[in-house]
Amino acid sequence: MPLLRGMARTAVVAGTATAVSNRVSRRQAQRWQGQEEREPPPAPPAPAAAAPPAPDPIEQLKQLAELRSQGILTDEEFAAQKAKVLAS
Repeated sequence: MPLLRGMARTAVVAGTATAVSNRVSRRQAQRWQGQEEREPPPAPPAPAAAAPPAPDPIEQLKQLAELRSQGILTDEEFAAQKAKVLAS
């Protein structure tokens, strides 16, 4: 009899533990589902920053001429940069 009583007690404890575990799992799943529904949708991505306006070729040429007059650019470098500015 004591063996049967011990087995019955083990079965009851195991059954109870399984039922409680399942109930907790279902409750957590419901909470997580509720949180997902309550969370605001993610914000749309920020629009891409507008490209800066193209620099004014006249201003670029003036800056290059100033650099040449200051001796920072040689005549060859000035001519190369001027050609780039005028090509764009």
